[in-house]
Amino acid sequence: MELAHLSQTGRTPILSTDQLGVHYENRSALGSVTLGFVPAETVSLLGPNGAGKSTLLKVLAGMLPPSHGDVWFEGKPLSGPHPLVTYVPQRAGADWTFPISVLEATMLGLTRTRSRWRPFSPTDRDRVMTALEQVGMDHLAGAQIGALSGGQQQRVFLARALLACGKVLLLDEPFTGVDVPTQEMLVELIEKLRRTGTAIIYATHDLQQAARTSDRVLLLNERVIADGSPREVLTETLLHQTFGGQVIILASPSPAPADEPREALVR
Repeated sequence: MELAHLSQTGRTPILSTDQLGVHYENRSALGSVTLGFVPAETVSLLGPNGAGKSTLLKVLAGMLPPSHGDVWFEGKPLSGPHPLVTYVPQRAGADWTFPISVLEATMLGLTRTRSRWRPFSPTDRDRVMTALEQVGMDHLAGAQIGALSGGQQQRVFLARALLACGKVLLLDEPFTGVDVPTQEMLVELIEKLRRTGTAIIYATHDLQQAARTSDRVLLLNERVIADGSPREVLTETLLHQTFGGQVIILASPSPAPADEPREALVR
């Protein structure tokens, strides 16, 4: 969403960037990204591998300092992790060999809002079990996280996010490598949180999922290629600008309106 679009909506961003740039040695991961995210909005980040999606999420989470530019949360500079901004990393990046149970792993979602020396209470355990119940994992509370399937591991991440979630939820590739029931549960959870006022920003390679679940789609490839509604952004021209030869636009069985998002595959 460009700043002009922000003024058209009349809504104040809860999280924003101004001329944000991130560089790794001689390589630019992001350059001059200016964005704003408002409450009760779902935004999907689409782009090829190496486009800067994960980098942007980590900067928004306060986990990675920008090389230049600024990040603002509720009108104040964001210089590190914030308890009201929850980040859920890619499942593949977690250490699933660590000897910890589902219950214990989920309880870690409470640690950012409490003293590290304060023991967990029966009320805390009840909150954790409620979160696990919401994602269908309460019956596996005592299981070791390393013994779980990919979909079950992602559900543990989601339960932790439910406990820690404040005003912004950042998800890195949440739909990747999980089964269809977990994907559908995630869609329902995102919509539930959006209705409560949470701003949700997630990275994905799934164009159809983005079109179905997002209020806004942001096409990213080191810079913002396009930012707007799925109908405005998921066009053949803009997708080719973003993905190049990695995207294949599939013809619809019947002619679709010019502004209708077409089915696409990213390879």
